[in-house]
Amino acid sequence: MDGFKKRLNASIQLKLSFSLLLAILVIALVAGIFSFLSAFDEAHELQDDMLRQVAALFDRQHLPLAHLGDDGRAKDSDEESRVIVQYLADGRKAAPKGDAGVPLPLPDTLPDGLHTLDVSGEPFRVLVKTTSSGERIAVAQETGIRDEIARDSALRTLMPFLILVPVLLLIVADLVRKMFRPIASLSAEIDQRAEQELHPVEESHLPTEVRPFAVAINRLLVRVDQSMETQRRFVADAAHELRSPLTALSLQAERLAQADMSDLARERLTTLRRGIERGRNLLDQLLTLTRAQSASEKPKSPVSVQHIYRHVLEDLLPLAEAKHIDIGVEGEQDARLWVSELDLMAVVKNLVDNAIRYTPDGGAINLSVTTEEGRAILSIQDSGPGIQIVERARVFDPFYRALGSDQVGSGLGLSIVKAVTDRIGAEIQLEFSDEVMHSGLCVSVLVPMANPL
Repeated sequence: MDGFKKRLNASIQLKLSFSLLLAILVIALVAGIFSFLSAFDEAHELQDDMLRQVAALFDRQHLPLAHLGDDGRAKDSDEESRVIVQYLADGRKAAPKGDAGVPLPLPDTLPDGLHTLDVSGEPFRVLVKTTSSGERIAVAQETGIRDEIARDSALRTLMPFLILVPVLLLIVADLVRKMFRPIASLSAEIDQRAEQELHPVEESHLPTEVRPFAVAINRLLVRVDQSMETQRRFVADAAHELRSPLTALSLQAERLAQADMSDLARERLTTLRRGIERGRNLLDQLLTLTRAQSASEKPKSPVSVQHIYRHVLEDLLPLAEAKHIDIGVEGEQDARLWVSELDLMAVVKNLVDNAIRYTPDGGAINLSVTTEEGRAILSIQDSGPGIQIVERARVFDPFYRALGSDQVGSGLGLSIVKAVTDRIGAEIQLEFSDEVMHSGLCVSVLVPMANPL
């Protein structure tokens, strides 16, 4: 019960539906009871009128009571709804065929009018009337039968309520749900957006009461977009500004390397040049990450995955040969993807660069592409140490480095890959190359594709 109260207070839709349904049920219950009692009383009034009409009929037509049968009932009449007509003053007149006594032992002192009497343990409704000839007659009917007839009549009057109220409850619940559907659609549309999708939500189809919230959300999205753009511009500007002094330092270090110096100074100069090179690589990665996080133009033509593989291998083959790594493309299957060539190049190049860095000397790296259910699966598989399951949720964070890694890098490669895949609607999966030994890394990028070649 506490859980229902909590949900009721937390949901406007549930609260509105519950309030409306409760109000309808209360009103229907009150109206049903009033209708039942009114119909019940009306049925009794009609039955009393019937007794009066029977008495008036016998008075006007001067009908003898002998034809009603020996017990005051018409032959072949309905046992449950019978009306008993008898003389009140002289019981012998009610039995001309020799019967002793009248059907009902009614006192002859009853005044004219309607009475409810208990006769022989059974309640009866009795109308006493003095005819124009001066004889007194009694028209009687069992109260139980009258109540049953009145109750059946009242229930028939109540039947539309019993049928229509559940239908009305369902209609009201469905109407409330449909009225709140635009809010649910708005929530789902915002929840399914990627991080970079900050365009305004459509507010023209929303109800007037909800539109101010949509306007406020749009203004917030504009401010968030401006803040992110300012951040990206700052990172890009800072990277550009830092490239010049680092380039100058690199040139000075090259000129210094040509001078005569001791072995210790040359060793320290070599360390300095490596640090300068790492700084330049970090700036290049920051610029690439900034571009990956920015919206790009829609491609005008599909891109061949095999074409991207060849370009990446041409650029990174010297790094692989330096570590004697066997790197190549498995199979000849290709796929054409409707993505930017620069985006796809950034994804594949960063993945292959990471694979080369973490694969030990003499290892192997295989690139492949397959198609399945309208998507191309780009796989980069290496024989390195792999990424443990507990770390896979964090390796896409900027500057995160796997524990125990002694490789030189900026920690931005997988962040760039994640930013690009999120923007182009792709999915990235990390698995072990060898699931038994829990070694090696297989990165699969699932990208929506055009028609396969």
